[in-house]
Amino acid sequence: MSWNPALDPHCPTGDAVNAVETVIIPRARDIGGFEVRRALPAPRRQMVGPFIFFDQMGPPELLPSRGLDVRPHPHIGLATISYLYRGRMHHRDSLGTDSWIEPGAVNWMVAGNGITHSERTDDATQTDPMPFFGIQTWVALPKDHEDRAPAFQHAPASALPRMDGEGKEVRLILGRAYGETAPVAVASEMFYADAILAPGAKLPLPDDHEDRGAYVVEGSVNIAGQMYEAGQMMVFRPGDRVSVTAGETGARLMLLGGETLEGPRYIWWNFVASSKERIEEAKEAWRREDWGQGRFSLPVGDGAEFIPLPGR
Repeated sequence: MSWNPALDPHCPTGDAVNAVETVIIPRARDIGGFEVRRALPAPRRQMVGPFIFFDQMGPPELLPSRGLDVRPHPHIGLATISYLYRGRMHHRDSLGTDSWIEPGAVNWMVAGNGITHSERTDDATQTDPMPFFGIQTWVALPKDHEDRAPAFQHAPASALPRMDGEGKEVRLILGRAYGETAPVAVASEMFYADAILAPGAKLPLPDDHEDRGAYVVEGSVNIAGQMYEAGQMMVFRPGDRVSVTAGETGARLMLLGGETLEGPRYIWWNFVASSKERIEEAKEAWRREDWGQGRFSLPVGDGAEFIPLPGR
């Protein structure tokens, strides 16, 4: 497919505009012996559009005996996507899904009123260290989807719209952007894309979404005369026409955003909700451990252990 969007010649550049509203520097977090860098939620920004959680995983090498091992745990009020650049991860959930997450593919898990899943690198055939690198995001659901039944959708990398040309390669993961629509059904207006830029290549951000951000995965970019390096998230002012230019070594970005939700969301552990009462109900349901009888069940094929409700 040929490249679609062109840089608007009237888009202000250099010192003509300060397009970046907020710059977020991720914080390091440990998720059971595996370090991630968390950009969202941040002190100055809870969400970018509906995106409420954004973690960079890696890039380390995982040893066969010390891989990623996230035991079964619950979610409500959100949808998750783990997008990998390198490596693979085993997903099992309480719907009966048993799927390997692989580079470039979409595994879209909608928690709704409650789902349980695990994430492991437990491939018995792995005998050598495995490179592992990716981004995990949570998307908060609109109020009219918080009580919906959970669901899971998979789309291989080959099914995602891809736009190439002029030193740019953009794969649309979720939502709509640049005249394309990704195949996975989403609950609100959004866009999420993986962009690889050659040195000096220019990429305009979609300007038909209310809220927009970009995370530099590798390399660097110039925005309105300011350089931004790997590990930084930039959030842009609504309505501004914004273009990014890759630095001298090129860049890889995750572009994200969409319409804002009806109001703020409460976050506690793995739960996201529009009210504290919903959080308390989910906490009590997980605390009861009445798997298969109440709100939660353990993943099919991975029910020998689980993460207990935190004491905080």
